[in-house]
Amino acid sequence: MPLDISFQPIRVLIDGHDTDGRLVLADNQLAAVFVRLDGTHHDPEHIGWWYLEAGFGKCNSQKAPLFRTPEEAGAWVEQTLMRKAA
Repeated sequence: MPLDISFQPIRVLIDGHDTDGRLVLADNQLAAVFVRLDGTHHDPEHIGWWYLEAGFGKCNSQKAPLFRTPEEAGAWVEQTLMRKAA
């Protein structure tokens, strides 16, 4: 059964850059916080992409890829949460 993935926009305090954030909720539980990369220190080809700033439970990962849209990030959250433990 698929999870209900929803988003809530939120400002994130990160030294004046990458402040456009999304809380990602799975069945009304906070699963992750993503930020849109906009700082000048990022690779120019990644500006505007979404980065996992914080993940909770199974979404707590140092290896999450970058995402083009919040919806792609939400799909990753759902796949990560639905993945069976190895």
